[in-house]
Amino acid sequence: MFDSLGAFVPGGNMTFEGAEKGPLKGFGFAVKDIFDLKGYVTGYGNPDWQSRRRPAKDHAEVVQKLLDAGAMVIGKTITDEFAYSLNGQNMHYGTPANSEAPGRIPGGSSSGSASAVAGGLVDFALGSDTGGSIRVPGSYCGLYGLRPTHDRINRTGVLPLSDSFDTVGWFARDAWLLHLVGEVLFEGKADADKKPEKLLVAVDAFDCLDLRSRGALKPHLERLEQRLGKADYITLNPDNLSVTSLYPAGEAPGGLAGLADIFRVIQGREIWCAYGEWMTRVKPRIAPDIQQRLDWVATITDEQLAEASEKRVLFVARLNSLLSDKALLCLPSAPGIAPRIKDEAEVLAIHRSKLLALTSAAGLGGCPQITLPLGTLEGCPLGLGLMGAKGSDLELLAFAESFCGEEEQQSLSQF
Repeated sequence: MFDSLGAFVPGGNMTFEGAEKGPLKGFGFAVKDIFDLKGYVTGYGNPDWQSRRRPAKDHAEVVQKLLDAGAMVIGKTITDEFAYSLNGQNMHYGTPANSEAPGRIPGGSSSGSASAVAGGLVDFALGSDTGGSIRVPGSYCGLYGLRPTHDRINRTGVLPLSDSFDTVGWFARDAWLLHLVGEVLFEGKADADKKPEKLLVAVDAFDCLDLRSRGALKPHLERLEQRLGKADYITLNPDNLSVTSLYPAGEAPGGLAGLADIFRVIQGREIWCAYGEWMTRVKPRIAPDIQQRLDWVATITDEQLAEASEKRVLFVARLNSLLSDKALLCLPSAPGIAPRIKDEAEVLAIHRSKLLALTSAAGLGGCPQITLPLGTLEGCPLGLGLMGAKGSDLELLAFAESFCGEEEQQSLSQF
């Protein structure tokens, strides 16, 4: 296979045939380089990690499940180092091309998987979503992508980053295929009695966007209201929960930035517990921005972790209450279109903070969230997100397929 996009790891054109029959027969998929493929080293986006690991003895369970359903593995894709970035840039292996927004980053850390799907090299691809690594590349590359309910899909054979947030997700160019893969992985179909009936709009999430980005998503929000009825406009974090011990007295941020703080502290401690000893001993060569974050996670105190954990409980209770009664929560998948590849590191760091303000809610709550490639701005994709209650993954996928099918018909009727 010719990799015209730089989406696959060096030597990553390995293939595995799927079963002779199955619902996914005829479809090819790529695998992010955090998933085990039998006989190959799982590289985690870093040569120093890869050189110290042995080939996997078995496929990751989710990979085997897709093979058993007839799908074919077509290569292993680039990830940001240790899956700890949202940019999609890897200083060792390069930046996979964003065919839908040339000259702009693909988003990470499932960068190669998003690039391969958007560029038509594969039909769908596995990635992971801890802090937005499906939703962000999906938005930037114009793809459908699902971050599922936490622990709904088995992660055996998948390298961890932050255990209480890690999920296995996937991309597709079409809502129906995203849904079909979901039916295989969840081993079932949507329950008609649980289909969404209520729409919530997170005002503080849309406030994170500039006016032009809001304008790009507004028509699709209006169509959601036509489908589900007038929305309830809510504030996700009305109590301004944040980790106050990170800041001098009186300077803790409010709003969704506060949720991002809670997320970062818990995630950071889990990362350090998983990899701190190895990082300290091996001292691998890592991109400066990722190294800076790893240096920071080593400083997280027990007090900060306790405060963040307590406030997570409070937020999860609120989110579960909001999403009861078959509600869907609408929020942007990203604060805008993909930044340019040549943007300065400081610009990308600021953008990352805005991203985490939008993506942290689903992670903290363990809820499924889908990104829909509905908006465009300056010729670039901009995703709209829908979050459902825990366990509502199949209903969310079915709704997305139905709703986006109607959107396509309306678009075609205009020509």
